[in-house]
Amino acid sequence: MPKKQFQISDSVLLMPLFAILSIWIVYWIEVQFGFNFNQYGVRPRTISGLKGVFFSPFIHGSVEHLYNNTIPLAVLTAFLFYFYRSVAFRVLLIGGLLSGVLTWLIGRDSFHIGASGIIYVLASFIFFKGIFARHFRLVALSLVVVFVYGSMIWYIFPVKEGISWEGHLSGFLVGLFFALTTKVQVPPRKKYEWEKEGYDEENDPFLKHFDENGNFIENTPEEQDQNAVKITYQYKSKDS
Repeated sequence: MPKKQFQISDSVLLMPLFAILSIWIVYWIEVQFGFNFNQYGVRPRTISGLKGVFFSPFIHGSVEHLYNNTIPLAVLTAFLFYFYRSVAFRVLLIGGLLSGVLTWLIGRDSFHIGASGIIYVLASFIFFKGIFARHFRLVALSLVVVFVYGSMIWYIFPVKEGISWEGHLSGFLVGLFFALTTKVQVPPRKKYEWEKEGYDEENDPFLKHFDENGNFIENTPEEQDQNAVKITYQYKSKDS
C-alpha cells in the first residue's frame, strides 16, 4: 500500500548499525592482532586487485579515515532504507560492487580502500532520485543531503593527495545510474477538493467570500440575510 512507503522498519535501524560495526570490527582486528589488510583493497587493472571489489569497503587506513566514513555511512544508509526500502538492498549491494569495479577500471596503480565509494553511491542516488521522483518529501530529502554533504562533490576531483577521488567519482556515477534506472514506489500526491474533476466553484463556501475580481467580500448575500435583524409588528384592532 502506498501509505506504508515511509513507515519505519527494523532495517532502518539494523542496517546502519551493521554497516558501522562491520568497518569498526575489521579495523579493531587489524590493530589488535597487527594485521594490515590494505592489500585486500582494489588494485586497478590487476587480477589480484579484483578481490578489493568485495573487501575494500571494510578496510580503512586510520582512525580518522574510519571516523570520517562512519557518520555519513550510518546516516545515508538509514535514509536509503527509510525512504527507498523496496530497492535499498539492490542499491547498497550491487551499487557497492559496481563502484568497486569502476574504480578498478579507472583508478591509479595503488590500493584503494574505504567505504567512501559506497557513501558516494548512496549520496548520489538519494539526491538524484528525489529530484527525479518530484515527490515533496523526497525532494526535501535531496535538499538535506545537499545541505549536509554537498561539499563531498569536490572530492570526485583530484583536489587532495592520498584520497581515492577515482573511488568517489565511481560511486557518484553509479548512484546517478541507479537513480536514472531504478523505479521506486512514490505515494500519490493528495488532491484537494478544488483540484478534482467536476468541482463546483460557484457553491464553494470559501470562494463565495470573493467577487469576480478577486476582492474579499466581508459578508456573502446569504450571510447578510442571516445576520439581518428582522422586526415583526403586531397590530390590534380597535374592536379587540
